[in-house]
Amino acid sequence: MNDNPVAVLQRWEDTGAHWAVIDRHAHSVTVGLYRCDGGEEVDRFSSSDPALLEFVRGRESSF
Repeated sequence: MNDNPVAVLQRWEDTGAHWAVIDRHAHSVTVGLYRCDGGEEVDRFSSSDPALLEFVRGRESSF
């Protein structure tokens, strides 16, 4: 992923779509991106970006 992962999640939320943490470790996270209707998974990515880890800390999803 070339984009800033926090920006990706914020854009995803801004369009009405949803994201959810699929897997979390001390130094990385895997996030699933879901359709606006809360339906099927469209994509997923893993990242160890510190800003993303902070953004999802204490959150399991955009719901």
